[in-house]
Amino acid sequence: MPDFDSLPLWLTLLHGLTALLAVAALVATVLPLLRQTAWWIRVFDFPRLQIVGVLLVVILGGLALGWTDLPGYYGIGLLVALTVAVLYQGFRIMPYTRLVSKQIGDSTLSDGNRHLSLAMMNVLQYNKQGRKALQVLQEADPDIIMAVETDEWWYQQLKPLEETHPYTCHEPLDNTYGLLFFSRLKLESCEIKYLLDDDVPSLHARVQLPDGRTWVRIYGLHPKPPAPAESKTSTKRDAELLLVGKTIDKKDEPTIVFGDMNDVAWSHTSELFRRISGLMDPRVGRGLLPTFHADYSLLRWPLDHVFVSADFKVDDMERLPYVGSDHFPIYIKLSYEPHDKEEQEENCEEADAGDHEEANEKIKEGFEEEDEEEAEEAAKTDEKGS
Repeated sequence: MPDFDSLPLWLTLLHGLTALLAVAALVATVLPLLRQTAWWIRVFDFPRLQIVGVLLVVILGGLALGWTDLPGYYGIGLLVALTVAVLYQGFRIMPYTRLVSKQIGDSTLSDGNRHLSLAMMNVLQYNKQGRKALQVLQEADPDIIMAVETDEWWYQQLKPLEETHPYTCHEPLDNTYGLLFFSRLKLESCEIKYLLDDDVPSLHARVQLPDGRTWVRIYGLHPKPPAPAESKTSTKRDAELLLVGKTIDKKDEPTIVFGDMNDVAWSHTSELFRRISGLMDPRVGRGLLPTFHADYSLLRWPLDHVFVSADFKVDDMERLPYVGSDHFPIYIKLSYEPHDKEEQEENCEEADAGDHEEANEKIKEGFEEEDEEEAEEAAKTDEKGS
């Protein structure tokens, strides 16, 4: 048993620091279990892999420092709690590794007329490496491209894509929520909508596969993240995702939802969205493919997503090269194989009555929060005017 009175100061401090890290890692594990929407709680949804790293370091440190010999079994109890936290975090991350079976099967088609490829790129509005971003997109040459955080400058940088992708639907903005959409495939009823925030657009369209017969409904999203400078809660982000999910649930057609969701695949909201919409995640069984933060290899998680209906299988999925943004672009090639739809639907997560009730409540809260913010903004405007 360590005699703390006789330990050198540096070793006593090491014990204290390790214990502090242990408590912090446990708190970071427990907080996301709360269904609260405050940003300082929801932020711990993101770095699960990093939290596992801290937990493992603390466990090894505690063993090396002799915590198993502490009186009253306090040390053993703490080590057990840390081990349980590792197992729980691992359980949440496991589906997005190659250790589980793929939720969506690999493509079995060679017919290019029933394939569709797309790329999603968050350019980082203040990034000025437009030529590099254009080159990466041209080399990947997907059928569909969506670029977000795009203002008028970025539109001019990416405008050459219109030569090969003539079907477009743009909404460049200077508030970091601009959106550019380019398609080689024929578009129908392409609309830019503002679902909750009056300054956050989303894309709603149908594209025709090269076979000339099959139409695919697509949604491009980029909701605000739960962060002090953006949104104090995750309420409207969650509501936007679930609002789209409820819309999809009412339709029976090939569907793709993609974009910078400002959420990770293993969060409660993402899982609820998949159950409500009936869509599937190509990452399951294929790996994390973390897209953010591009500048810090030890602080990355999957923030940019593609969710698809069971009509599709995956031909290719990869992270594209660095373009100067804080996000890596993501690319996926899908094959339309409706003959295997029923088999793949067995891997879908089904929503129950509780899920629908929770989704409806979150959507209601999202609109209420938007109304409150609009009222506050109107009051500030009136004060300035007077």
